[in-house]
Amino acid sequence: MQATCLTLICHARTVSQKLARFPTDEPVEECAFASDTLATRFATAHRLICGPEWRTRQTAEWFGHDAQVDEALRDCDWGRWHGQSIKELQRDDPEALQAWLDDPGAAPHGGESVVQLGERVAGWLATLQTTPGHVVAITHPFIIRAALMQVMQGQAFHSIDVQPLAVVELSFFGRWRLRLPGIDLEGDRT
Repeated sequence: MQATCLTLICHARTVSQKLARFPTDEPVEECAFASDTLATRFATAHRLICGPEWRTRQTAEWFGHDAQVDEALRDCDWGRWHGQSIKELQRDDPEALQAWLDDPGAAPHGGESVVQLGERVAGWLATLQTTPGHVVAITHPFIIRAALMQVMQGQAFHSIDVQPLAVVELSFFGRWRLRLPGIDLEGDRT
């Protein structure tokens, strides 16, 4: 049985993330970033995929070759909360926000619940189990959280923070395993 290696990379930071707002289909912030570093680090990837949103496609461009858009990697459907800030919801609709935080099956925004998101991501992960090799996926914090919850089989969804450009590696060899890559200090010495 050949192993599947899945590297999940969170898209670069957006204005919505900076302002603690639920996302819209916005671009990433301008940043001085050496994209050749990413292209070199993941050059051996069997496949590069990304979500359909602008921010994931822009981030995927930093890898130096075309990414295949995978609809399963789309961000959570936030319904009427698209573009709203957490502070606005705390002020204007605190009961709905609290219901969403307390109950993974709740979708007071009219979009996708955490449970529904988890089911979508679980289905996507199942398709990868028969895809040996290395897959790099550029996606969203909530997709990465849902993938980790499937692997960890726990209920700590709201306890996981995924920072912009965070990298999470999962491998499948009979069961999914979480791998947190370290920094290659030997490669950084001059």
